[in-house]
Amino acid sequence: MKIVVIQGPNLNMLGVREQQIYGPMKLEQIHAQMKDVADQNKMEIEFFQSNLEGEIVDKVQECYGEADGIIINAAAYTHTSIAIRDAIAAVNLPTVEVHISNIHRREEFRKDNMIAPVCTSSVVGFGPFGYHLAMIGMLQIMNELQAAKAAQTQAAEANK
Repeated sequence: MKIVVIQGPNLNMLGVREQQIYGPMKLEQIHAQMKDVADQNKMEIEFFQSNLEGEIVDKVQECYGEADGIIINAAAYTHTSIAIRDAIAAVNLPTVEVHISNIHRREEFRKDNMIAPVCTSSVVGFGPFGYHLAMIGMLQIMNELQAAKAAQTQAAEANK
């Protein structure tokens, strides 16, 4: 099973920018913790970060046929990008949206979320721990999908 973690604009500045909102952890530390969870669960994990909307769209599209799920923090593009939203919808993969801060308690413009309606679930406001919760959620989603496929296979064989 392969999960692709896509990080949006300014997340490369974690640990430096607005620590009162985002905390002191650097993106590399978050990724190291996610890799530990992936290794423990025999999952392949790939990390990608870009400040450019088109590169994020390209990465989401590359996941089609190559990954089993996506964890995405589209950051500021969450509130503006129909292109990222459409890419997530197009690839039709289990997608967990993550936000370090609680976007619902912040500025009014952050309450508009273009991404959530096409994501499987969202983890919001748990700080960097939200990525760990997203990993646990993705594991659960993958287990449920595998169980459903096994049940379909079993039913098809029983009907032969």
